Amino acid sequence: MTVVDPALEAVAQPPLAARAAAVGGSPVRDILAVTARPEVINFAGGLPAPGLFDTEGVAAAFRAVLEETPQRALQYSTTEGEPQLREALAGRMSARGLATVPDDLLVTTGSQQALSLLATALVEPGDTVLVEDPCYLAALQVFAFAGARVVPVPCDDDGVDPEALDALVAAERPKLLYTVPTFQNPTGRTMPVGRRAAIADVAVRRGLWIVEDDPYGELRFEGERVPWIAEQEGAAERTVLLGSFSKVMAPGLRLGWLRAPEALLRACAVAKQAADLHTPTVNQLAAVRYLADRDLDAHVARVAGAYGERRDVLLDGLPAVLPEGARWVRPAGGMFVWVRLPSGFDAGALLARAVENEVAYVPGAPFFAGAPEVGTMRLCFVTQAADELREGLRRLGRVFG
Repeated sequence: MTVVDPALEAVAQPPLAARAAAVGGSPVRDILAVTARPEVINFAGGLPAPGLFDTEGVAAAFRAVLEETPQRALQYSTTEGEPQLREALAGRMSARGLATVPDDLLVTTGSQQALSLLATALVEPGDTVLVEDPCYLAALQVFAFAGARVVPVPCDDDGVDPEALDALVAAERPKLLYTVPTFQNPTGRTMPVGRRAAIADVAVRRGLWIVEDDPYGELRFEGERVPWIAEQEGAAERTVLLGSFSKVMAPGLRLGWLRAPEALLRACAVAKQAADLHTPTVNQLAAVRYLADRDLDAHVARVAGAYGERRDVLLDGLPAVLPEGARWVRPAGGMFVWVRLPSGFDAGALLARAVENEVAYVPGAPFFAGAPEVGTMRLCFVTQAADELREGLRRLGRVFG
């Protein structure tokens, strides 16, 4: 019989950090993994249409950068981002009404990283963060990882209710409000300019940071552009504005940025140094070259036109496939339609039946920081062309039939 020296017995590994154990994965990613079969028509992902990427233009930009300046393109870059890219971004923002200089900007590895950097720079464990109800899922994850106490703000079809926000700020003393005011994820709603001004007023009076996330704003199908919250009187020094090329150029580039006041921008740059040093140089320089050689605005207009047609196909088909009493928002742009099913329907419980019928969507419950509304669902209408959308609707009709 072998005697084991107790001193040599294996000791259990140290546990994961509490935040890693407590924060779950993304329900959207989980659904996409389950429904990755090509025969499934997937309304679940927020994926831009790959057939509409300007692959030729992006490839030409990479070729030019690697042929003409390969040593620079493959070298380390500054944490703040390539000066030429920040200059181009500042020019685009200034042209849209928000005076911006390159030093106002930090280039990030997608705007998702910008959110993580802000959480690192602003949020202490136990701090209160206010979010829209419902809210972009990945933002909820970021704030949960930071140890924040996440409190939903009541919303209506125009977004955050300013009076409710004012009362919550007075009562809760939060660090920030996170909002996607234009073509919101998941609801597709857009906050009108008067509502934006009222929210800016609350931030100025109460001493609140506003994190304004704008990944979808250029994907407008109809109506006039609504100015950013950051453009409202007194708001620029209270607002962090996030942007991204993911929805207008290509998500695989992982190029985003944040615009913030100097001290907060510097803190985010230090956090980025600790995270990844800098966003890939070659991707940044390729974006610079693309902006110089191609007309990004014209490309976005073509994409938005196609997305608008796809939205119409989805909206035209919904009355015939959803149960009587279902309601939805007609988005003026973006990627999503938000559906509220009649009382008694549970979108999460019905998902398995949908997958059996080779169609998928995202149940709405995980988007709520507070009490979930189980009779809600998010449909992405941009990834598939019209014929696939119609077939997906036919299959969805079997789920509710």
